[in-house]
Amino acid sequence: MTFTQLEVFAALARMGSFSRAAAVLGISQSGVSHAIKQLETALGVTLVKREGAAATLTEVGARLLIRANDVLQQKEALQQEADAEHGIARGRLRIASFGATSSLQLLPKLLARFQNEHPLVEVHIEEATDSVVVQWLLERRVELGFVTLPDERFDTLTLAKDELVAVMPATHFLASRSAIGAMDLHGQPFIRTSAGSGPHIDAFLASHGAEPRTLFRFEQLTSMMGFVAQGSAVTIAARLALPVPPAGVVYRPLKPRCRREIALAALRFDKLSPAALAFVELARKSRSSLKLE
Repeated sequence: MTFTQLEVFAALARMGSFSRAAAVLGISQSGVSHAIKQLETALGVTLVKREGAAATLTEVGARLLIRANDVLQQKEALQQEADAEHGIARGRLRIASFGATSSLQLLPKLLARFQNEHPLVEVHIEEATDSVVVQWLLERRVELGFVTLPDERFDTLTLAKDELVAVMPATHFLASRSAIGAMDLHGQPFIRTSAGSGPHIDAFLASHGAEPRTLFRFEQLTSMMGFVAQGSAVTIAARLALPVPPAGVVYRPLKPRCRREIALAALRFDKLSPAALAFVELARKSRSSLKLE
């Protein structure tokens, strides 16, 4: 078993196909297949189900992926510690973000400051839904990720406070109200999303017994805003994810207020690589200047 084989295994799990894994690793597709076969032989188990160029992990493969990612993170941390002894701060850092709130409001400022202080550290950002970010942290696919609190599975650093708001046409009869209750939306034409804060929105509505009339399901915020502006429906979204209200659209707080905290998370802060720890410390020092509460 070699580090290279583990790196190929981790890349194949991330990309989901032999061809995409080969492209991201800069090797041939046959090279990926050969490395996986060697690793399976060394471990004595089947890690991957092969379906043409596609690849899905077996049950044991999914379990061992967590171990493989942990080994690779420790290898990266080991090299970073050794480089630090020579006064060099470099390496690779993987961070997961869950959408516009973290990707557009938090990450740009933090990343710019971090890269200014640590120009030799290569930062990789991957965006997914809240639940997938949590999964990637648990699988050690990333060292750091943005999560919504509370979540007792991780060490966390709170960076911002956000809340869900109603998004509606300025001409809607509810737009004249200062706050919108869940039952105000009962039976109203509604836009749902499974992305970002979708599960939080569903939980808010369900907790109050409200059932809006779902006519549209969108993943992209721009699509949602476009349909609201046309007067087609109303929706709920996280305030920090929203732009300045465009013409014809208004935002109203919910009643009761539905707040959430956004945090930077890791499995354990005391086990982070030097690069990841430096990012956490920079985020800690930068909290007051983010001005997102």
